[in-house]
Order: sequence, then structure tokens, then C-alpha cells
Amino acid sequence: MHRRIIAPGALTTAVLLLAIPASAASHSPGAPGIGDPYYPAYGNGGYDVSHYDLRLKYQPATDELEGTATLVARTTQDLSRFNLDFLLDVGEVRVNGAKASFRASAEHELEITPKTPLAKGTPVTVVVRYRGVPSSKQAYGFTSWHRTPDGGVAANEPEAAAWWFPSNDHPLDKATYDVSVLVPDGTQAISNGTLQSTSSRLGWTRWNWRSDKPQATYLATLAVGKFDITTGTTESGIPVLNAYSEDLGANAGSARASLERTGEIADWLTGYFGPYPYNALGGYVPNTTTGYALETQTRPFYSPRQFANGSNVSVVVHELAHQWYGDLVSLKRWKDIWINEGFARYAQWLWSEHEGEGTAQELADHVYASHPADDPFWTVKPGDPGPDNQFDTAVYDRGALAVQALRNAIGDEAFFAILKGWPRKYAHGNASVADFRRYAEEVSGKPLAALFDTWLFQPSKPTASAARTASVAQAGGPVTRPKSWKKIAATNGVHAHAERGNGGHVH
Repeated sequence: MHRRIIAPGALTTAVLLLAIPASAASHSPGAPGIGDPYYPAYGNGGYDVSHYDLRLKYQPATDELEGTATLVARTTQDLSRFNLDFLLDVGEVRVNGAKASFRASAEHELEITPKTPLAKGTPVTVVVRYRGVPSSKQAYGFTSWHRTPDGGVAANEPEAAAWWFPSNDHPLDKATYDVSVLVPDGTQAISNGTLQSTSSRLGWTRWNWRSDKPQATYLATLAVGKFDITTGTTESGIPVLNAYSEDLGANAGSARASLERTGEIADWLTGYFGPYPYNALGGYVPNTTTGYALETQTRPFYSPRQFANGSNVSVVVHELAHQWYGDLVSLKRWKDIWINEGFARYAQWLWSEHEGEGTAQELADHVYASHPADDPFWTVKPGDPGPDNQFDTAVYDRGALAVQALRNAIGDEAFFAILKGWPRKYAHGNASVADFRRYAEEVSGKPLAALFDTWLFQPSKPTASAARTASVAQAGGPVTRPKSWKKIAATNGVHAHAERGNGGHVH
């Protein structure tokens, strides 16, 4: 994952707009940003979306998308005007059944003025009719829509939604989804959640998908193309659906060898993180030229390049770990990315141990020793890396070192209790690094401010003693490990997220 530099003046503009007084519904515009310091224009103020219903038609030959998005929401303030994050061409907007005026503003903002101002706490239904060619649209100089030889894909972080549906585009506003996509016969449409039904008529097939648990907008995905679809179930009965582009070439076998272990890996992860939180599971590999993978909820996206050197089960571990750390519990602000990436990387280290390819401590020691004190690696602060370094390798690897340091400091019993307890405590919600520190202190009974500061916020290499505070030195004798301890596996498998334009960011 990685994303973007703010356009000059965006922060100033956002601050000025946020300062507009909202004394009455007749003059109470919602803010054009939700308040994230990394991305001031992301998300919007004044309302909360509970459900998206997306009814789409896509033509792979021309990359033309048309659709009707219905947003079910509630106002959180008196609201005379509000914004949606969107890039395609809008033909009509209705608010609670009445036509509303609208205009495009800034890089990706759709500004809507309802016929009648809305009071705080009002249920709102917003209908947006639109069309356009997603691959022709850019915001801040990049696109999150991948054109493929047989269709297109929406998958990126921290944003992808604006290229295919209007939304309140920030993880703070999670919602459920119904995604219905009409495509030419012989073409498949892949999205999140469960496949409710398919139906064909007049040369077109409609694919109906449902995500019945809250989902961040960047975790919503759409892939249209020619896919081979496999299905199965986990040992616990969760349905698994994987989709592979028919033209993956030499990467086809290694992609299948990796993704077809999805159910096994998810079952294994429950030993560390608790019950799998959704009613669907799987992944998809479209024929894209990008290089990253992304934890799109219930159905992660994988670039074919992830499997160019053979099977890469480790990246599957990483994206599935995100279903708990990142999807079930989402960040409050994008600066909290360590909770997503540090723990997903650490899951890879646990998997490595499971496979007998190096223990988590050995991998931590290797990463620590591989970067001398003057390496820029240590100048990136995983706890607040800044938007330019949000998906830097240090956020992943130094982030995982911080997880190992925490484990060593508090001992295995408290550590593994935290791994399971954290997703349960904040399930389907949002949390920050500060929230995690407080929770870890509560569970462990230890003060952890200095440890978190050293590993997450200091732009320098921690001392060797801080890197290797062995858990055996803790009072209380031998360490306690979960029953699945002898089954852990995650190497240094290549992992990557999002990209700017066509420049991949590979970890």
C-alpha cells in the first residue's frame, strides 16, 4: 500500500472550510474532508453511511462504466450541503427522493445541495446516477483503476472507490455493501463477500455480491474480466472463492499453489487472532502489470508478479492477517498504519516458524542486523511515518520488530492474549496506535510508553539490548504458547501495496 502527496494548498483549504460555522440547517455545509491530517480531502463531514447499494454495468471492450449508487446514511449535523468523493461524470442526484443540485469541485469532490436542508439525525437516502471511463480519470496525478486486457480492476490503498462509486472515502465511515454488476456473457465480475446470485439475459450476465459486515471504502473491490473460479470451504465451514485470470501465463500454477491454501491459512490464523470475522473468504489474481497485493475485505487482490518466482504463500498469510488487523479493526487516521502492517508482517514471521524456515525472533534479529545505524530505514517512524513513507518497507519490517519487542517485553502469555483480544475489543470499528498501547498496558500490566516510543517514534536504531529483551528473562519461568505454536509459517515473502500511477511499490 502506498499513496499520495497532498496537492499544494489542500490543507489550508480544508482548514478554512472546516472553520465555516454551522449555526443552522439552512447554512451548515458538511466539511469536504473527514479530518485526517495525512489526507485532508479524504472522506467528508456531516453524515455517516450505513449501506452502499451499487448497480453497475461495465463494458470491458471500452472500459465504460455506468451505474446507480444508492447510499443509506444519517446526518451527524444540520446539513445544507455535503460532499461525496467521486471522479466519474454524474447525470443526476436525488436526496430523499427529490432532485438535488450538484457540481464537481476540487480534484475528486462531488458537492451536493439537497432541495431542503437536512436536520441533524435525519435518515438520508442519496441516489447518484453516473457514467464514465475509469481509466481516463486521475486525481493528484495518479489512477487507482487498473485496465486489463479483458476488463478492469479497482484495488488500491488508501483510495480506489472514487473511480467506481461515490462515497465517504475514509475508514472512519465503514458500511455494508450490495454490489450488482452487469457484464457481457462469458465475462465474470468479482467483488467482496458472498456471491448471492447470477442471471443472464440478452447477452449480459448480472453478478450480485453482498458484504454484510462493515467495510472501509478502500477495501471494496471490483474486478471484471475472464476468470477461472474455484470454490471450497475452510475446516470451520467458511466458503472460499478464488478467481484467476485466464491469461496469467507462467504465473498461473504458482498463483494457484498459493491461493488454494487460503482456507488452511485462515484456519491457522484463528489460533492467533480468534474466529475468522466474516462469512466469505478467498482472493483473486487478475492480469495486471502492477506488483502489489491488497487486503480487500474477504477477497484480497494479488498481482501476478507476486508469484513470478514460484508459490508465495507468505503474501497470502499477510493479506489474510489483515482481515483481522486492518479490516475488522481499521485505523482511525492513516498515521495509524503500523497496526495494519506491523502485525500482518509479523503473521508472516509466525508462519515462517510454522514452516520451519526461521523463528519470529530469528527473523527479527536478521532484520535488525541487516540495517546499520546510519541506514535511512531507521529514520522512518512506523507510528507516524508521514504520507510519503506510509508504505515504506520500514513500516512493515521495523513495524514487525516493534511487535517482537513487545512480545519480548511482556512475555508470551500476555502477548498472545493481546493478539486475540485486540480484534475482539474493537471489532468492526476503528482504533489508533495510542489505543493499542493502552490496551497492551491493560492486558500486560506493564508500562509500555518507553518501548512504543523507542520502536515506533524515534528516528534512530534502537540499542541491541532493546532489540533482544528475551522473554525467557521475564519472571515466571517458561513461555506459554498457543496450541497452534508448532504451526507457524511466513518467510520474508515479497509483499506490496498500492502504487502511484504505474510505479509499483514492492516490499
